[in-house]
Amino acid sequence: MPNKKKVVIFGAGKIGRLVSIFLAQTNDYAITLVDLNTHFLERVKKLQSTQNIEYEVSDFSNEEEIKKVLTGKHYALSCAPFFCNNKIAEVASALNVHYLDLTEDVKTTNYIKKIAKNSSCAFIPQCGLAPGFITIVANHLVKKFDSIEDVKMRVGALPMYPHNRLKYNLTWSTDGLINEYCNDCEVIMDGTLHTVQPLEGEERFNIEGEEYEAFNTSGGLGTFAESLSGRVKNMDYKSIRYPGHREILLTLLHDLKFKEDRDGLKKLFERAIPHTFQDVVIIFVTVTGQKKGYFCQENYSKKIVHTVIDGENWGAIQITTAAGICAVLDLHAHGEIQQKGFIKQEEISFEKFSNNRFGKYYSSC
Repeated sequence: MPNKKKVVIFGAGKIGRLVSIFLAQTNDYAITLVDLNTHFLERVKKLQSTQNIEYEVSDFSNEEEIKKVLTGKHYALSCAPFFCNNKIAEVASALNVHYLDLTEDVKTTNYIKKIAKNSSCAFIPQCGLAPGFITIVANHLVKKFDSIEDVKMRVGALPMYPHNRLKYNLTWSTDGLINEYCNDCEVIMDGTLHTVQPLEGEERFNIEGEEYEAFNTSGGLGTFAESLSGRVKNMDYKSIRYPGHREILLTLLHDLKFKEDRDGLKKLFERAIPHTFQDVVIIFVTVTGQKKGYFCQENYSKKIVHTVIDGENWGAIQITTAAGICAVLDLHAHGEIQQKGFIKQEEISFEKFSNNRFGKYYSSC
């Protein structure tokens, strides 16, 4: 890339750190990493491949501080909590800066869609795993059919060594996890868009001899339900867990009423559930419908495990999420996707994503 694009990464936590490493290793981007937590920034500074990154201690919930770091830049990448994204997107729009994020929050995405109207810049939310890559895969399969009956999208970020009754460890954003478990879920049933309750729709299945459960969670469809409206009979998204996880969640959220106390639930999770970077991401998509006169089924199944990058072990959910937003940034910077306005994940080519230097992490890990 002849002239380096100036990129601001908001958030130096689990995902933002790896995003900065991925981009710094290419030497194609001028990167500024922003966080209020100096401990997070210091961790990145110690890594060999990130010596050319600039660092800003800044509060990205403050409009003036966002303006200061975004002025004169080309891209804003939000790896911040979802509730910070509206303000970052507003400032990006005012300064004509392209915007990408990782949000799974439906309300946040709808707000960003409004900002993107008539904009000369690109606004690309939901650039992670689910929503994100899962939608790119599903649309890739859908395009092979003449008509579509069912689309089933399943994703799990699971510990490789579960060792508690929940059979779960924290691997990513606790706020995002609670959103998935507590917010309404979009589905298409009999051709009509509906909202259903999280944790419902339980199913059991096996992959390579391992038994899993899956149930409704919020946000994973992204904008795909809107895009397929009128074209698919049934479509849903569910999170994959080890059997027994859902029953304990029902007790916590309903019997103990933590659904009404999300701050309390966050404190409980972060006090009692250990974090792990030894995890596995499971991606499973099934599409059925008519193809060339036959009723057919197409599947995509992938397991991605934690691995060492730049001398440090990174979790599979970190790798897949960071690779997702970096690949979309890279495709946009090289003119391989739509250049302005609101861009849906399903509009991104699976082939271009998979061949991208960051997208290849989905096949190499």
